[in-house]
Amino acid sequence: MRITAKADYAVRAAVELAAAEKTAKPVKGEYLARAQGIPQNFLENILTELRRAGIVRTRRGADGGYQLARPGAEITVAEVLRAVEGPLAAVQGIRPDQLVYEGAAERLPEVWVALRASLRDVLEHVSVADIAKGRLPPVVKDRTRPKDAWRAH
Repeated sequence: MRITAKADYAVRAAVELAAAEKTAKPVKGEYLARAQGIPQNFLENILTELRRAGIVRTRRGADGGYQLARPGAEITVAEVLRAVEGPLAAVQGIRPDQLVYEGAAERLPEVWVALRASLRDVLEHVSVADIAKGRLPPVVKDRTRPKDAWRAH
């Protein structure tokens, strides 16, 4: 699976906003961009998509900026990724459960559905607050514990 820069930036921005929840003050886009090393124009477009998805809210004015629309503990990484990229696992833009192949590849949709289920198993159980607080859930720890998990394939 390939994580695009857009998806990576969206999650990093959401995590940064989760880290700022304790201040209860909106965070300026410039700060988010600088804190995470994200090009500001690109980030502004991503934040607009996150706002449309109900993940981020904005406040205008001198004291304005961005905040999470809900507590970070309620916003999963999966939700952020879907907001900016669409479904977690699609094959040529088609959901894997809607695919039909013929011949030797007939069972391939099951592999794609299993892949999607594995992604969900991790991404739907990790909140942006978990990452911001450095407290990852057991599903992440269990999958990163084997040395093979860290080996480049």
